[in-house]
Amino acid sequence: MTTAKYDVLGIGNAIFDVLVQTDEQFLSLHGMTKGGMALIDEARAASIYRDMGPATEMSGGSAANTIVGIANLGARAAYVGKVRDDQIGRLYIHDIRAAGVAFETKAAADGPATGCSYILVTPDGERTMNTYLGAAQELMPGDIDEVQIAASSVIYLEGYLWDPKSAKEAFVKASTIAHQAGRQVALTLSDSFCVDRYRGEFLDLMKNGTVDLVFANEAELRSLYQTPDFDAALAQLRVDAKLGVVTRSEKGCVVASKDGVIAVPAFPIEKMVDTTGAGDLFAAGFLFGLVRGAGHENAGRLGALAAAEVIQHIGARPQTSLKELAKQNGLPV
Repeated sequence: MTTAKYDVLGIGNAIFDVLVQTDEQFLSLHGMTKGGMALIDEARAASIYRDMGPATEMSGGSAANTIVGIANLGARAAYVGKVRDDQIGRLYIHDIRAAGVAFETKAAADGPATGCSYILVTPDGERTMNTYLGAAQELMPGDIDEVQIAASSVIYLEGYLWDPKSAKEAFVKASTIAHQAGRQVALTLSDSFCVDRYRGEFLDLMKNGTVDLVFANEAELRSLYQTPDFDAALAQLRVDAKLGVVTRSEKGCVVASKDGVIAVPAFPIEKMVDTTGAGDLFAAGFLFGLVRGAGHENAGRLGALAAAEVIQHIGARPQTSLKELAKQNGLPV
């Protein structure tokens, strides 16, 4: 197997985040399900934006957040996602490259605008997302560069890609190329509502080996196996997936494989401000540990550290050097 050019390459919906701190009343006024992710059209996007207070705007997208975290830890990272060649699209490209991520996907010259997610953060730190996919839905199998995929140790895919049909085909193409090159493929289940939509297909991806590693939180795991019993769901995950990592908020995470289950505690925090990106950054730390050969327990600790950093401020991208934080806490970087 040839030496990898990139440690991790992420493929996802390239979404620009518009974050605002608000109250429960705003959510009910707009008929939103707290803590979930709803797909919206351009008209609804405009009406939410019109009613929002002052916002923090930054490049986002689940897999992109993970890849930025991986670059922040000092690994070689690349990203594939579709934006439109518009003002927000150009901002997006600038941001992700400025974070040290290789980004070469050609922007769309026409079609829908660059995707945006309107993220409402309530005082308890819970985030409610309303996502207009826009140009992100235009990701095609043709955007998957065979050489780039084969040159990446791990391909990281987000469950949200399963919504647009062409992106789904791009996902499967990338997985096939990666496995032919002897690389690993990881999937995050993204959202329990996403799992509700594609439960059978996600289980097939795990069982048939399209994906080697699955990230989920407790709600996604329970949705996947349609059971309130965490232990029963975890036991089934060990049967279906080569490696499964389940985050449990303040309870930390569990790493489940055929060999057994390792529990890793959460990292202590001073104040929880915004849970946006917690799972994305956890995946960043874990994947970084994995490609560095740090072992599952240390990978879990790196994930916990990265998640703890991101939930203590607004936004889903690190604001301090995760590499320095890891060093200070005696973790392998």
